[in-house]
Amino acid sequence: MRLLVTGGAGFIGSHYVHHVLSTTDDRVTVLDALTYAGSLENLSPAFASDRLEFVKGDILDRDLVDGLMHRHDAVVHFAAESHVDRSLLAQSHFLTVNVLGTETLLDAVRRHKLGKFVHVSTDEVYGSLPEGAASEDAPLRPTVPYAASKAASDLVALSAYATHRVPVCVTRSSNNYGPHQHPEKVIPRFVTRLLAGRRVGVHGRGEHVRNWVHVDDNVAGIDLVLRHGTPGEVYNLGGGTDLTGRQLTQHVLNACGAGWDRADFIPDRRANDLRYAMTWDKAAQLGYDPRRSFEEGLAQTVDWYRAHPHRWAPRHTDAPAAVSRVMSHPSSLT
Repeated sequence: MRLLVTGGAGFIGSHYVHHVLSTTDDRVTVLDALTYAGSLENLSPAFASDRLEFVKGDILDRDLVDGLMHRHDAVVHFAAESHVDRSLLAQSHFLTVNVLGTETLLDAVRRHKLGKFVHVSTDEVYGSLPEGAASEDAPLRPTVPYAASKAASDLVALSAYATHRVPVCVTRSSNNYGPHQHPEKVIPRFVTRLLAGRRVGVHGRGEHVRNWVHVDDNVAGIDLVLRHGTPGEVYNLGGGTDLTGRQLTQHVLNACGAGWDRADFIPDRRANDLRYAMTWDKAAQLGYDPRRSFEEGLAQTVDWYRAHPHRWAPRHTDAPAAVSRVMSHPSSLT
């Protein structure tokens, strides 16, 4: 199969590319604009394969997208603006990229009659749930601009199936973590700040609950949906590890050899949903089975950031000396 992977130089997308190249004989074209969240370094081991092609470009570029589409069999669509805090300040940009970018791709998929379009989304579209868990047919109740833009793009994708029978599947995953995630996200932000000798800030009282899935488990689920998912269907992909903000902070402090004297409770951000939760029975029927324990995955993640300070240390002006200490003496931050 010939796959077009949008956003394939980003965090989840690049892990997906590595998964495909290591488990199949498929050929992969990555289309990525290389914004701040994308990096060719995320793909560097994969460039050794003659089955990988990279194209720098924007999913809003209709001519470019059209020119690529005719030589592919399927699309896995990761490209998106995805940071909640940034969306509070740039709502129109999020809507443009996430909604109109998705529509641009879908239009080209329809005209060139590709076999599958997998749209990668998020559990945040369901909004906060005081109890229970959202199944795939639960109402969409996004509360922040990022989640609203993803909910809108989900509906655009599903409408392409309903209206034109474009073979669309939507995946909605819980919070991802793992190596080479951008430090704007909470786990790499906490890890890199602690490794740099700095402090971390916990929103509110640390009571917000999130479900965590290792990125490798998530991309394996996405690939199952690509190959076995039913067009027109939504598949939730969770990880089985629910943690409050306080519990997450404790895990990261432990993994970095630090104590609560390195953490502060800070004012909560606007519209911070208290609890996300969803079921993933449909994906399990395809064979989805998240295997990575949170403790194992977090230890692997911390080890990666400790071993690759050049990927994040420039963001912390006081980092180099602290990183050198941590690499030599991992317990020195206690």
